[in-house]
Amino acid sequence: MRVLLSTYGSRGDVEPMAGLAVRLRELGAEVRVCAPPDEDFAQRLAGVGVPLVPVGPSARALTKAAPSPASLPRRAAELITGLVGPVTAAAEGCDVLVATGPMPAAAGALSVAEKLGIPSVSVTFQQLTLPAPHRAPLAYPGRPFPPEVTDNRVLWELDARNIDALFGEALDTNRAALGLPPVDDVRGYVIGDRPWLATDPVLDPWHATPDLDVVQTGAWILPDPHPLPAGLTAFLDAGAAPVYVGFGSMPLHASPDAARTVIEAVRAQGRRAVVARGWADLALIDDRDDCFVVGEVNQQALFGRVAAVVHHGGAGTTTTATRAGAPQVVVPQAADQPYWAGRVAELGIGAAHDGPVPDFASLSAALRTALAPETRARAKAVAGRIRADGTSVAARLLLDSVR
Repeated sequence: MRVLLSTYGSRGDVEPMAGLAVRLRELGAEVRVCAPPDEDFAQRLAGVGVPLVPVGPSARALTKAAPSPASLPRRAAELITGLVGPVTAAAEGCDVLVATGPMPAAAGALSVAEKLGIPSVSVTFQQLTLPAPHRAPLAYPGRPFPPEVTDNRVLWELDARNIDALFGEALDTNRAALGLPPVDDVRGYVIGDRPWLATDPVLDPWHATPDLDVVQTGAWILPDPHPLPAGLTAFLDAGAAPVYVGFGSMPLHASPDAARTVIEAVRAQGRRAVVARGWADLALIDDRDDCFVVGEVNQQALFGRVAAVVHHGGAGTTTTATRAGAPQVVVPQAADQPYWAGRVAELGIGAAHDGPVPDFASLSAALRTALAPETRARAKAVAGRIRADGTSVAARLLLDSVR
């Protein structure tokens, strides 16, 4: 059986697909992944023996460029156009296609599956794009909802119209090139009748709705066997557990002094720091020996050895820290990250920072909450409830559905 996994975005969009790919291969399937051409993604997939089919521009370059909200339709058109060709070539002879990523990327991949007559599955790594009457949708940049509208069902209707306005023309143009009819509801087309939600039900509980038959598989986790670098291990062994600081794929345009703010707040709590460069290119602020900077690192191993994790609230980082039992301080920057910050606070396993730009006082207060003994106790308790079989559940569902 041949499976194509298609995604676009940051590490949080690619890593889960790599985890599913590894599990599918263990079950005898032939798998390839369509993802951005960034070198770190290619290395990560090559490290587990999964072929990468590069699609679209560099995700890192696009993110760091901070394009304006007004350019969103144009960028969507470029993304779909750059994705359709490679995905079509990669999907030839495949038995099933799994699509995720931003709405236009998923729509383009699903259109390829439709053209080739291949069964497809739509999956999301956060539930906020799935219509649910108990909460409001996320607003797209530059398209805020009217403040006087508070009915969630009306807001979801407005969300569908916004998505059509942003992505409909680009999608239909590419579908016409494939010989396919236009789509009158982009969001409905991408989500389908039975979307998959690849998140943990403890960390991200789905509230059933009569309008959607959501399949929650558990988070897709790729086990990382790589040892920690010798220098980092020596730093960890040299003193009390440090605080990890990293913002993943967030460039932190609004926080140019983020490294200084965070390191000084960590030091004020009497702690050392491990600073991850990430896409914000964080660096040390002086030559004191109480801080250590890292690039790509095995977070699964590292988070089990830190006193707390300060991060941006990406789904992958939040899940990894929760599984490790590490207290968290989430400084959300965009999209679904405020949601994950709220979940961390609701579970009592850390603190949600109010807003994307921390200062010394606000971050110090959040760290005091995260470093409290009762927070660590709750984090350890919740860690024991997080499932680790999401890729196994998804892989067997996928293969059984095709068979």
